[in-house]
Amino acid sequence: MIKEDKIISMLGLAQKAGKIASGELSVEKAVKSGNAKLLIIATDCSESTKKGYRDMAAYYNVEIYEIFSKDQLGHCIGKMYRAALALTDSGFSNTVKKLLSS
Repeated sequence: MIKEDKIISMLGLAQKAGKIASGELSVEKAVKSGNAKLLIIATDCSESTKKGYRDMAAYYNVEIYEIFSKDQLGHCIGKMYRAALALTDSGFSNTVKKLLSS
């Protein structure tokens, strides 16, 4: 089982620390510049959106996970709904990966 509460609080902390890129352009920029350590996409975004992020993540060799709805993702970081987030810090992304895989 995914420890959702811990993931939500880690994403909130990462946002406060300025280690999250959110919104289409910011996420794309973070991935293409090599700053993104982990990509999280919402389960309820369109298939074409998911494909775009998956292709980009594969090309730039960034791990990608699909969790939470757009509303939940946005709520995690105190913003309106978000289709995707990019974690730009190794510490935060490693912790979130561990929580996702446990």
